[in-house]
Amino acid sequence: MIRLILAGLALVLSGMIASAQDASLQLVLQEHRELIAKSSRKTIAPAIDAIAESGVPQAQTMLEQWAEKNIWMRKSDGMFFIGEKVDAKTYVLTDIDTDDVMGKASKSDLKQLKPNSGVRAMIQTALVQFQLSDPNPARRQDSLTSIARDPEGALLAPLRASIDGETDAGLKVQKQRLERLLTIGYDAVTSARVAAIKDMSGDLGVDVRATLNPLLVTTREVAIGNLPQDRNIARTLTPGSEALSTAHAYALLVAKDLAPPMTTRDDMRKALAANIKAGRVGGVPIAQLSMDEARTRAYGALAAQGLVPALLTEADVEAAVAHIFFETYAEPSQEVTDAAAEALKTIELKVGANQALDLTLDALSLASIYFLAAIGLAITFGVMGVINMAHGEFIMMGAYTGYVVQQVIPDHTVSILVAIPLAFAVTFAAGVAMERLVIRWLYARPLETLLATFGISIALQQLAKNIFGTQARPLTAPGWLDGAWVVNDVVSISYIRIAIFILAFVFLAIFLYIMKRTRLGLETRAVTQNPRMAASMGINPGRVNMLTFGLGSGIAGVAGVAIGLFAKVTSELGSDYIVQSFMTVVVGGVGNIWGTLAGAAMIGFLQKGIEWFNPSNTLAAQTFMIVFIIIFIQFRPRGIIALKGRAAGD
Repeated sequence: MIRLILAGLALVLSGMIASAQDASLQLVLQEHRELIAKSSRKTIAPAIDAIAESGVPQAQTMLEQWAEKNIWMRKSDGMFFIGEKVDAKTYVLTDIDTDDVMGKASKSDLKQLKPNSGVRAMIQTALVQFQLSDPNPARRQDSLTSIARDPEGALLAPLRASIDGETDAGLKVQKQRLERLLTIGYDAVTSARVAAIKDMSGDLGVDVRATLNPLLVTTREVAIGNLPQDRNIARTLTPGSEALSTAHAYALLVAKDLAPPMTTRDDMRKALAANIKAGRVGGVPIAQLSMDEARTRAYGALAAQGLVPALLTEADVEAAVAHIFFETYAEPSQEVTDAAAEALKTIELKVGANQALDLTLDALSLASIYFLAAIGLAITFGVMGVINMAHGEFIMMGAYTGYVVQQVIPDHTVSILVAIPLAFAVTFAAGVAMERLVIRWLYARPLETLLATFGISIALQQLAKNIFGTQARPLTAPGWLDGAWVVNDVVSISYIRIAIFILAFVFLAIFLYIMKRTRLGLETRAVTQNPRMAASMGINPGRVNMLTFGLGSGIAGVAGVAIGLFAKVTSELGSDYIVQSFMTVVVGGVGNIWGTLAGAAMIGFLQKGIEWFNPSNTLAAQTFMIVFIIIFIQFRPRGIIALKGRAAGD
């Protein structure tokens, strides 16, 4: 019994030893030594495949070191080692299987394996199967990125093999998606490619379109007799049609050596110059060759003598293009091209719908910015009737307040939370001071008010330049506002724009609460409709005007903080929004906050719509928008939502 157990153990040990020997990477290398030493792209493939499929743990290291030109072959016995340079003539050799240092060798006794770019590309392809299953998720991600950047058919099999064993959910999704894309482009089975195309037909990813579009690339061909039956024909073309002009058809014949090239003006000029005899060319005096008719007659005479090729007439060209012209797909399978065309058609419809959604989000974002900039003006101009040309400078003051706060408080989240109420306080105080010192003396005198506030705006801009300089100052958004909300590859909107959109509606709610639910709002509405009656009821119109003007200025300051998060903070910041703010208030309806909201929406959608037709020229978009608004006001002078009653009459 003991003898049997010992015999069994001996068999197991001998099997293990044999297996270890079989798994020796050096043995694999020796089997393909000549191919490896030669390192020719045409013959090296079996050696690389043998190393990759050997199952030896050191295979990945061997391939990586080979690609880095660190593998050396000892000339005396043909053994392969990893070589590390000691000095110009000496290298330390490391065993490929055991990583043991095997001593030093002279460079003259070694041959370095120097794979060229083609061989290195094949090695990198072989390494994919190791990298896709690497224990380090970062290396697996790098491998997927590399495959997506430079896809090849040879990468499909190792990619598929790595999917089931993938433990990271995110990487597994990426692998599955990449597998579908590689299947579309490189799978040998047509039905598998068609199935993959159908799977991805609703996907809006740019990578899907980048995979499908090459399948529908066509080239123009010409057939003599009948259409070739072994080609995937996209369509036939008729010379002289919109799809194929006669000139292009003839040029295609020339390129295929099926017709002689047409004589150009330059060819004619050279031919005439080469055949001048006794001051004449083909019997035509040189002095007459300045005219086209004379040049043609002279060239025709030379052609009749056989000295130059004959000129082609329109009839010659028409006769020559009497061939079959067609466009053929580079992709040979009609099933694949039909499926790709249908998938792209579906994707284009979805892309169009999502582009409309993206344009809508952009328009809403722009409308919220205009509304936030105009809501303060809706109070000072719409409610009080004061034309405040310095409103933009209150926006600028708010933005600079945010900048100053960030210099004191480095935490961007805290600084923004502090800057918003501080900007309101600063611009509220500036607005109250401006109303007490200037505006109160100019009520019911709009021209003087306009001129005075315009002068104040210039003074405030110059003051800002003196304090902060002319260079743009940064107003940095908190980290949680970085990036964008990405719905898909077509639709996205930045978090800053979303925050401004929310902020605009917050201030809309605050304004409505103040005007409808507070004593200040009640008194403001009373003074707006009938100042004398309000005064007789114990309301101080001067105090109400002061607080109302300060409120409008304070909201402008908050708008400046919001706008400064994505726009450059300079002394001219306010002037970029003053025109749009006035247009928003006037178009929406003077004195009506809901009209201001409607006006902002109208201007935002109008500007984005015009920019969509002419995206390279935003200045033209603003010009067309102003023209449209001028026309709109001609037909609706009181705006979208007009006031009713006594206030409207005033």
